[in-house]
Amino acid sequence: MASHSTDDPAPRRSTRISSQSKPEEKAAPAAKKPARKTATKRAAEGSGKDDEKGKNKKAKGDDGEASEGDPSTMKDPGPAAEASSPVDAQALPRIDIGDSLPSVTLKNEKGEDVDVGSLTSTNGVVFFLVPRADTPGCTNQACGFRDIWKEFTDLHFDVYCLSADTPTAQSKWQTKKELPYSLLSDPKRILIGALGAADGNKTKRSHFVFEAGGKLVDKKMPVKPVDSPRLALEFIKSIA
Repeated sequence: MASHSTDDPAPRRSTRISSQSKPEEKAAPAAKKPARKTATKRAAEGSGKDDEKGKNKKAKGDDGEASEGDPSTMKDPGPAAEASSPVDAQALPRIDIGDSLPSVTLKNEKGEDVDVGSLTSTNGVVFFLVPRADTPGCTNQACGFRDIWKEFTDLHFDVYCLSADTPTAQSKWQTKKELPYSLLSDPKRILIGALGAADGNKTKRSHFVFEAGGKLVDKKMPVKPVDSPRLALEFIKSIA
């Protein structure tokens, strides 16, 4: 009987030992802490990538505008702000063949207000559009109209250069190249857009012929700088 009493405590001790081993199993959750740190790092890396993407998008946008030769990137924004129109760009309807020239106020190279709709009250009008003043292709087109300008006026058609440049930039270009016709500044591309020649921050090279009374009778878009003056004059001669 005494030997049985000495054997009883042994299993009790083993039970205590096994119960003491349980805290070792709780160490597993501690391993999850690095996972939380990893998730935090991933979130930080993700936000960093988003910032980089945002910077890249901004850089592309800036480069895009500059590479397109947008007159708005020029270092003379003051005169551009002066050019205004009472008509909202979205409110001005698209002008197609057979449509009339709308009444919209733009500034000329002198900074004076010009009611575009009144330009065809007596004579026909040729608007030739250039992407940017005083650049090689645009100068070729402008000088082409300059060289045969009298032929247009003899047929009772006035010539106007239309661009998104500031009046100041247009005036300098006019003086430099001795352009005999007026230039119209459309920095918001209100009329340019209505003519279908606005392409984001660019102006498509083109020309439009309106007969006396204001009806659009011919347009060329796109057109090469050297061809634009000749094609416009040939069309006018064909309807004279």
